Amino acid sequence: MTKRSILIINPNTTESMTTALVPLVKQLQFEDTHYGYFTAPSGPKSINNEDDAAESAKHCEPALIPLLDRYDSFLVACYSQHPLVHILKKHIAASDTSQPVTGIFEASVGLALQIIAPSEKFGIVSTGKAWEDILTEAVAEFLGTHSTDSKRFAGVETTGLNASDLHDAPAEVVRKRMKDAVHRLLQKGSVGAICLGCAGMAGMNEMVREACVEALGEVGGRHIRIVDGVQAGAAWLEGVLRAEI
Repeated sequence: MTKRSILIINPNTTESMTTALVPLVKQLQFEDTHYGYFTAPSGPKSINNEDDAAESAKHCEPALIPLLDRYDSFLVACYSQHPLVHILKKHIAASDTSQPVTGIFEASVGLALQIIAPSEKFGIVSTGKAWEDILTEAVAEFLGTHSTDSKRFAGVETTGLNASDLHDAPAEVVRKRMKDAVHRLLQKGSVGAICLGCAGMAGMNEMVREACVEALGEVGGRHIRIVDGVQAGAAWLEGVLRAEI
């Protein structure tokens, strides 16, 4: 049987961020699927705002076009409404093929909405402060509410660190900033799921879990679902490929 294939795209140039995604995907144990990993050949080292995202897309697009017929699906591993998602969909549609494409933002929000109770909300913990407005507006657009006031969305809290800082800054600084952001998010109440709002947060689930337990106690803290966008995206693509949608 021919293996399914998914290309996981890191649109910044930091190889260590790409490497950190590999164990997350392996945890899913989709052994019949081949995963390729792509790191931007040039452009921003860290995507810290919408301008960086747009710039990274310009650097990635020419290198990705020759790969479109080599993979069955594509995951853009940047937590934003990254232009590459639409760019790749456009190229695929023009070639009259049907490989699915998604981003980790879209995948994680979709999963979070499905796993929370009707009375609960999901929230996002991300990096720099600029992402608070960017992601709040992105969620409103994704949900089709055209409003930043949503009964299902608790909001965005940020660490003040950029994506590369998550790997380069002292571990104790990263841990404190992450936990502080989680605590602020939980103070908003009725949070049932937390999305890790940066691909650079790969592997930080336990750190977030510790913060949840600290804030809500053992039972309440264990109830919170922690959504990694890379795993959510890879699992969604796997499902689409298996169903041959």
